[in-house]
Amino acid sequence: MTDQDRAAARREIADALLTALERRHEVLDVIVESSDRTSAIDAITALLGTSRLGSEAVMGMSFDQLTKDSRRRIAKELDDLNSQLSFTLKERPASSDESLQLRPFSHEADRDIFAIRTQEVGAAGDGSGAPAGELDDEIRSALDRLGAEEAAWFVAVDGEQKVGMVFGELAGGEVNLRIWIHPDHRKKGYGTAALRKSRSEMAAAFPAVPLVIRAPGAAPR
Repeated sequence: MTDQDRAAARREIADALLTALERRHEVLDVIVESSDRTSAIDAITALLGTSRLGSEAVMGMSFDQLTKDSRRRIAKELDDLNSQLSFTLKERPASSDESLQLRPFSHEADRDIFAIRTQEVGAAGDGSGAPAGELDDEIRSALDRLGAEEAAWFVAVDGEQKVGMVFGELAGGEVNLRIWIHPDHRKKGYGTAALRKSRSEMAAAFPAVPLVIRAPGAAPR
């Protein structure tokens, strides 16, 4: 996740909180009328026109955030974030992770996107930093690690479109997480969305193992 994506996520949350506080009576009504947390978040999203990220923050508000002093602090943070960022959430719609999904890597169906990633990055898929080998060798090595539960690879998809890959590699008692987004789909927030989605996937694949986020570099030109 880039610094701008972190700031955009904070801005999204601050904006949702302020809007919810301004319309607190309506928000309380839809929460009270909801049957469970999920339906309440859906109702807040529809009422305020925010994303699920913002709606979840509204659901998690504590009473001390309802005070005038707290509202002033949130408003100041929102002003600060607006001055830092030159784009709006609508310009990076994928960052809210509403449409992005992760599915397990298929050595047959996803050979194409892994080939693009390997050509651009120029490094082995195992995260070692070594130069990439032949594509078949890279995939064969990945399948061995996946079978041994030493790796977890996912393809990031938006609808039918493959937009990137997520790599988790077990090494030294940690899971090294790397996220790669296809060049045609960058600066839309997919990296932020993939990071959010990957946390639960990696936790399921490697229970109780610390997660370390790595940033792979592209091959030298």
